[in-house]
Amino acid sequence: MPEGRAEEAATTAQSGRAEESPETGSGAAGRPRRRQARGEARIAQLLEAAADVFSASGYNAASTNAIAREAGVSPGTLYQFFPNKEAIAIELGERLMKRWRETYGAAFVVSHVELPLDRMLDAVLDPLIAFNCENPAFAVLTHGSEIPGVISREHDAVHATMLTRTEQLLRAFLPELPPDRATRTAEMSFVLFKAGLDLIMEREGPEREAYIRELKTVIHRYLEPLVCDTPDGAPARRIDTP
Repeated sequence: MPEGRAEEAATTAQSGRAEESPETGSGAAGRPRRRQARGEARIAQLLEAAADVFSASGYNAASTNAIAREAGVSPGTLYQFFPNKEAIAIELGERLMKRWRETYGAAFVVSHVELPLDRMLDAVLDPLIAFNCENPAFAVLTHGSEIPGVISREHDAVHATMLTRTEQLLRAFLPELPPDRATRTAEMSFVLFKAGLDLIMEREGPEREAYIRELKTVIHRYLEPLVCDTPDGAPARRIDTP
């Protein structure tokens, strides 16, 4: 689409958004939000198509024409809601990031420290792995130098928060662990999870399930000696082994 037409479409889209409904709000970047049901349904349709295209082609190779084709609409319809690919990626990234926060917020809860180690790992890791498997576009939009900067910055902030939550959960589970060792163990566990998740995402079906089991085994065997290594007189935490 020529640059002039894209700018014109963007201007039309912005004015159309404001006219669709008298009820508007501000998004994370101060953009007007469309509240009309048909408009929201169309946006959801376009974002779902974008997620499929990003997952199949990567962000850099994806195009607005491909997204419109995947959604079954004309490019003109797409430009009524989004001026370009970057705007689509940012909107999709914001929605996925919100769901990711909700997912890890529910996974990293203090009550899980009352569970045996293997069951605690299930409670923490299963929802995190499931989210990424169900939303492959999330990985595409949080990796790579070509990704819009706002998404990268948001991902970096979430990454730091998750590492902090990992350490907090580990300290609660192993209160006798020295602070410096707790920090190192949390960082190593987090890196192990990320590396294992990359391998999991590359597989499907039974092979994916096998790699999920392998990841849990690796982390379990890494943490198990710490669980059993308690001070004299302190009760060891129970470990349920498969």
